[in-house]
Amino acid sequence: MKKILLLAILCLTMSVAHAQTSGRFTLKGSTVDTAGVPLPESTVMLLTPKDSTLVNFARTAKDGTFEFKNVKRANYLIKITYVGYLPYQEAVKPKDDDVTDLGKIKMTFMDQVLYDVVIKAFRAPLSIRGDTIEYDPKAFKVQPGASVEDLIRRLPGLQVDQDGTIKAQGETVKRVTVDGKRFFGDDTKAATKNLPAEAISKVQVFNEKTEQSRITGVDDGKHEKTLNLQLKDSHKKGGFGKATLAAGTDKRVEGKINYNRFNEKNQFSVIGLGNNTNQGGMSWDDYQDFKGSQSFNWGDDGDFGFGGGVRYISFGGDDDESLTIQAGRGAQNRGFNKNWAGGANYNFDTKKTKFNTSYYYNQTTQDLDATARQTNFLTNSAFTKVDTNGRLNFNENHRGSLRFEKTIDSLNTLIVLSNMRIGSGTADYFSHQEFFRGAQDTTQLSNTSDQRNFSDFNSFALGNTAIFRHKFKKKGRNFAASVAYNVNNSEGTIDQKSTNRFFRTSETTPDSILNINQTNYTKSLRNQIKGSVLFIEPFAKKFVVETFYNYSLKSDDVDRDVFDINESGSVRNTNLSRYYRNISTYNRLGTSVRYSHNGLNIAAGVGAQQIHLDGKFSVDQNDAVRTNIDRKFFNFVPNVSLNFDLKQNRYLYGGYNVSVQEPNIRDLQPIVDNSNPLYIRVGNPSLVPTVNHSVNLGYNYFNPGSFIQMFFGAYYNYYDNQVIYSQRVSENLVTTTMAENISGGKNFNLYGNYGFPIVKTKSNFNINASYNRGNNLTNINGELNETKNNGYNWGARLDFTPSDKFTVYTNANWNITDTKYSISSGQNQKIINTNYGAEMNVKLPKDIYFNSRFSYNSYVNNRFGFDQKMPILNVSVFKTMLKSKKGEIRLSAFDLFNKNRGISQSAYQNFVSQEQVRTLARYFMLSFTYNMRGVAHSVRRKGFGY
Repeated sequence: MKKILLLAILCLTMSVAHAQTSGRFTLKGSTVDTAGVPLPESTVMLLTPKDSTLVNFARTAKDGTFEFKNVKRANYLIKITYVGYLPYQEAVKPKDDDVTDLGKIKMTFMDQVLYDVVIKAFRAPLSIRGDTIEYDPKAFKVQPGASVEDLIRRLPGLQVDQDGTIKAQGETVKRVTVDGKRFFGDDTKAATKNLPAEAISKVQVFNEKTEQSRITGVDDGKHEKTLNLQLKDSHKKGGFGKATLAAGTDKRVEGKINYNRFNEKNQFSVIGLGNNTNQGGMSWDDYQDFKGSQSFNWGDDGDFGFGGGVRYISFGGDDDESLTIQAGRGAQNRGFNKNWAGGANYNFDTKKTKFNTSYYYNQTTQDLDATARQTNFLTNSAFTKVDTNGRLNFNENHRGSLRFEKTIDSLNTLIVLSNMRIGSGTADYFSHQEFFRGAQDTTQLSNTSDQRNFSDFNSFALGNTAIFRHKFKKKGRNFAASVAYNVNNSEGTIDQKSTNRFFRTSETTPDSILNINQTNYTKSLRNQIKGSVLFIEPFAKKFVVETFYNYSLKSDDVDRDVFDINESGSVRNTNLSRYYRNISTYNRLGTSVRYSHNGLNIAAGVGAQQIHLDGKFSVDQNDAVRTNIDRKFFNFVPNVSLNFDLKQNRYLYGGYNVSVQEPNIRDLQPIVDNSNPLYIRVGNPSLVPTVNHSVNLGYNYFNPGSFIQMFFGAYYNYYDNQVIYSQRVSENLVTTTMAENISGGKNFNLYGNYGFPIVKTKSNFNINASYNRGNNLTNINGELNETKNNGYNWGARLDFTPSDKFTVYTNANWNITDTKYSISSGQNQKIINTNYGAEMNVKLPKDIYFNSRFSYNSYVNNRFGFDQKMPILNVSVFKTMLKSKKGEIRLSAFDLFNKNRGISQSAYQNFVSQEQVRTLARYFMLSFTYNMRGVAHSVRRKGFGY
């Protein structure tokens, strides 16, 4: 018995001893200078000796200490950096104990010359300096031929959403630059999607001042998350790029090319694509761009003062007179699209001169068939419209931009901006609509409508802005002035044909038939002159006063001629034809006081603004009888903003502001538009501007040592005199709408996000949630309806990247919208949209790679029996080849389950809608990609060397 007990004790002792010398251990130490003073915030990295792969990282505490817990027992390389000190490097061999203490590590101070030499030789996988994080791509390996976007997904603290949007430390990246220079304007995805990962030597993430802050010289406490891509020296000396050709089943073809040639002062890039696989290739939403939402680089408008004059930044389309194609946001994922696109970007950058220009052309042909169902709720009833429609759209756009910034001397700076777009296109639209009485049991037919419309349009827009800034010798005193001229010219023709049948006594024989055959010619010309001045004067030590003035003079000329087509020819329709000229004058004068000290930035001010609308309209341009609209709107607009840098990457922000939106001229005209006999519009000359009161508060935290990120916030909007469109529905289900003012609409949103690494550099987890409550008011048949939307959103994301041989990215999102109607509580409903996604990359032997992407989408509305599931699986296998792995051959399968459709559902105001679109489904592609790499010795150091 004693022998057994002794043997057991011996075994236990040996197992404990074995546990102490195997498994995991803790590594700790501290950083000090040569005098023994602690060096807080030093960056400490734990690397594998073989290939310097980053295993873990940390920042030293206030007393200079650091600690890595639960580290796998193995040999490591430790690297330590601290600004102004010689980088430290040491091989680490763990002791037999649970803790290996490196003791005090002395860092040696060095001068700038030596620092520059050492930094070039010492490449840390990751370094952290304040709010700037710098990554070395060599430590985060990606597959051959990978794009910058693929690289970014591997970097700790960064993530890429499905649409290509980049988020850093929980914040959306607002600007991506290449060597500090703009790349295709301010588009954040052009560089990440088109530049190869192998061209990048550093990826830098930092907070940059806003454009207005840089122009005016006043720190407003706000920042824009910026990502800069530093090129390798080898890629600054020659050309590089990529070309891809692909062909597949069902006559699917695709081609894409990009080429870049950079040096210290110049950057030149070209991109191009063509396909019939619904791949837009660029990150621009072409339809929204045509409408003018990206006609300018945001923040460059030169409208000084709080809130800026952003309301006047874009032009065209707000009067609803311009002719455009019938499309929608995200059109690339709808129907069948053929795309052609190409562009060029050039940068020239010296210490005193910065010049950027770009040109982009795109052409899209869209063939789309859709089935939609919309139910409208009335006071004591409802009606449902079932719409089967198709469209064939052609749209092409030319876009050009120019930005020139000249530092004249230490006190004066000039910025010149110019943006141009030329667009044209056609749209062929046909629709069969059936209207039923009731919300669900659609058995009683009321109306039918067969429509066939064809439009042909073209447009031209040009925006020019010049901004001058002068710094006085007195510190903090600044003056800035801007002047701008914008023009927008569009014209087009719409042929409208429809047959409308009304059933009262029978569902088979119509009681009446109304035919429409019209041609609509519309010309629209807008000119706008703008000016803005800003004067900043410091007083006391921590206060500045900012005084500004904004002016805008905008003139609109619209000539709309409508003709009824009958057997005898064309007859002018005097009820629908109109000509109007509107002059809008905008003046705003304001001042604010800003307090700035130790990271706290508070500003409070008030502005007085007046909008004068001087409109004249008539049936015909030569008609002597004209109706005038002469309205003046005066408002005080207060503004309060808070930005508090709490240090250690913690930020608190908030504010209150009032914005004013004047009614558009079309809604003001007392004209009845019955070109669609089932949907009639009536103008209202007594409209007043909408006043929006907005309050927001938020907090953002990021720990660059642990890479824990967190942000949460809330915002609230309340509307006075909101312009809504009241509805009156007749017995024949003809809807008449009129713009009216109503107060009481509001919206509240609460959101939060939390992310952390499960295993540093290997696995990250992120969760987010938000709640939205909206109260939307509208009048339905003379009775006020309040639609309450309660939205609940949850999301989770898990990235697992243990090595370059295997990566997995997963995400899940749930969205529930609970909608309640005051006029018809029996129609209350819940819409549930869910999405699950996963992507896996595997490196196989002999340079073979496997990639798969899976998404599962669900759309449910039990109230209407709507339940759609859509699983999508894409897989590809590719192999690298040729010298230096410049070639790649890939076999891809898209939508293996053949389930792809365009599905959407929504509920708003007094209606709920669902739509399904036939779109591109299962197909297979075989592609070849060639990576072009420049020859360094053939290019001179300076200039392009062509």
